[in-house]
Amino acid sequence: MIIPVRCFTCGNVLADKYLLYLDLVAEGVAEETALDAFNLQRFCCRRMFLTHVDFSDLLLKFNPADTNVMVNAPGLR
Repeated sequence: MIIPVRCFTCGNVLADKYLLYLDLVAEGVAEETALDAFNLQRFCCRRMFLTHVDFSDLLLKFNPADTNVMVNAPGLR
């Protein structure tokens, strides 16, 4: 979903840096350099950025009120 507010291991605040990190990476800055720019030296904090997968955009495509999905599903009749 969205990046956790704090690192699971050390408790460092991460959420305020994530969008800026994505902007730097989109501009072509290396991930290592982008993490160094935010002074994220601990492996646990770096892990949070490098392994995060954002599913928010994917989940927003689905409408929970759409009942046609179950009606037209093959094998349910």
